[in-house]
Amino acid sequence: MSPTLASSEDILREVSAKAKTSRLSAAMTQAELAVRAGINLASLRRFERTGQASFELVVRVAMALRAENGFAGLFDPPRFASLDEAMEQTKTRKRGRRGTRGGPG
Repeated sequence: MSPTLASSEDILREVSAKAKTSRLSAAMTQAELAVRAGINLASLRRFERTGQASFELVVRVAMALRAENGFAGLFDPPRFASLDEAMEQTKTRKRGRRGTRGGPG
């Protein structure tokens, strides 16, 4: 997905368009995909037309199209914006904490 997507509607349209393109590339009809994904044909048609669908439906479609690996990085933590930010986040403590129970410290 491109970083220029402006809204949730943009994302819905892009995901549904990619699913449709993948289905057509596999020379599959909507009815065939619906059966393979175990979903209602009307729901698949709505998804392809509007992007509206439950997350479960989207996952089922992705699995039926063998595209489930696309979810692998969905909620990965963001990358660092700069080397300075990366270094700041990865600093490790040089010393442990002082003991508060009278132990050595």
